[in-house]
Amino acid sequence: MTETLREILDAAARGVFPPADGRTTVVRQECHRDAGVLSFTAHSVVFTDEDPDWVHATLRGLDCDALAATMNPRFLTAFLDRTGRRAETIDALLVADPLPGAPPLALTEVADAGHPRLAYARGRRDDVRAWTARGGVLVTGRGVGGRLEVSVEVDEDVRHRGLGRALVTAARHLVEEPLWAQVSPGNARSMRAFQAAGYRPVGAEAVLLAPTPGVLDRSAEDARVTE
Repeated sequence: MTETLREILDAAARGVFPPADGRTTVVRQECHRDAGVLSFTAHSVVFTDEDPDWVHATLRGLDCDALAATMNPRFLTAFLDRTGRRAETIDALLVADPLPGAPPLALTEVADAGHPRLAYARGRRDDVRAWTARGGVLVTGRGVGGRLEVSVEVDEDVRHRGLGRALVTAARHLVEEPLWAQVSPGNARSMRAFQAAGYRPVGAEAVLLAPTPGVLDRSAEDARVTE
């Protein structure tokens, strides 16, 4: 029986990955909001409600390395055109285990439902919560496949002082399950901050979002996550 998207993600968090056989697995979306592609070592997972035969036929028609086909711009463009969705970037996908004890950073949970960080996050995640620290904001919520995701934002005037790393470390003390992060590979500072906080790279991801007019580009958010 084919695994669900959530089962594949849960296994990856434990270090158990799909076989490195060069194949592509197609699974159903967990919700209408998110479709897309997960790329692991020599195996891809396409999560979509589209016909799996269309996915495989489109991949076979590409003139590129089969191992890179699901992240090839031509496939992603065809995927976007077929579904009428939008996308922003291909992210590195990282995960970290929860840590015991209280966060080693003073945090205040945000109660204001109209807070801009909460409003933004609710467009992409469920069960959103947010905390502030001096100079930064930490947000968690359930995203792709129902996994628990984290994002942070650091104010310009306190960057390069380790606050981003402290925030994503603190996030691991607030949860009781694996915590996921999507980071643009070009954002080297953010990648270093997450890895220094114990987050492990497990693959790459392209998320195709249902059209939502006026939603802030997440690449702008990611650019503000610094050490």
